[in-house]
Amino acid sequence: MKYVFGPVPSRRLGQSLGIDTIPLKTCNWNCIYCQLGRTVPLNNERRDYFPRQEILAQVEEALAAHKPGKIDWLTFVGSGEPTLHLGLGWLIREVKNLTEIPVAIITNGSLLYLPEVRRELSAADAVLPSLDAGSADRYRQINRPHPDITFKGLVNGLLAFRREYSGKLWIEVMLVQGLNDSQKALGDIAEVLCQIRPDEVHINMPTRPPAETWVHPPDEEGLARALAILGGFAKVVHPAEGTFDLGSDEKIVDAILGIITRHPMRQEELEQALAQWAPEQIADVLIELGASGRAQVVERFGVRFWSAAPAHYPDEAHSLASAPGERRRRQASDEDKDRTRI
Repeated sequence: MKYVFGPVPSRRLGQSLGIDTIPLKTCNWNCIYCQLGRTVPLNNERRDYFPRQEILAQVEEALAAHKPGKIDWLTFVGSGEPTLHLGLGWLIREVKNLTEIPVAIITNGSLLYLPEVRRELSAADAVLPSLDAGSADRYRQINRPHPDITFKGLVNGLLAFRREYSGKLWIEVMLVQGLNDSQKALGDIAEVLCQIRPDEVHINMPTRPPAETWVHPPDEEGLARALAILGGFAKVVHPAEGTFDLGSDEKIVDAILGIITRHPMRQEELEQALAQWAPEQIADVLIELGASGRAQVVERFGVRFWSAAPAHYPDEAHSLASAPGERRRRQASDEDKDRTRI
């Protein structure tokens, strides 16, 4: 299906049926840790990227194809920032008319300063916005937002939404080693969280292929520090365990592409999802997937991930050149070499 994928195992939402309302990679942030690669270019325009009725029809079709109990949540998430779709509020309401399965929205929260966006999300059962920084400088360093999106607007939007929203507000904090896992950085985040008062704080770690090669998850000390500083409502969200539903009504390669476009898969996850086939058939599927021109293999943390071909992951040299302090380290190294030659 073009707009619906899974169910896939979710860190927070069990078996989640994903609903994707925007093209890859339509986003107003360019996060250093994004599993879908860099955002090129940044996009902050709200409009109907795909027809609402077509999206709704595919949700209805997917619900009919799965037995009760096979889907825990319907989740608006996918190829970028869901709130950029102008019809998101209409879709949330219409989806809730179809089923009693709860609806979640995974969003960066950047547009919650807009009253109309807050109204649209108010119908959801759970909203999961991001807060990876407690200061404007670190926000720009980690999330690299569109010029029109400010840290002040992000915080004010979260505060306004908390006052108005009666559902579950679960704030996600993505920890990146050396950037927001220090006592100072975590203290700044904690100050903002104390103002917002979310129902839960979910500490995430980059376990799928980050856009930048120099991004790494925190060590045990950094993780323990985050739990201590972010308070009693914070919990670490570990990688989900479960199977990826590739369906049975479409070509297997298309089904895989439907998932990895929104949710890159480790090689072993993909092989596990294909376990019903004989080993030689699995090998044939992987060969076909690679030859399709629509998929790519990305290596991060020494692990092979399958992702959609259009996703932009820079090579290691290019990525390291943009790392914080990397230019200074290279410059110092070059100066040392020059002194050695003299």
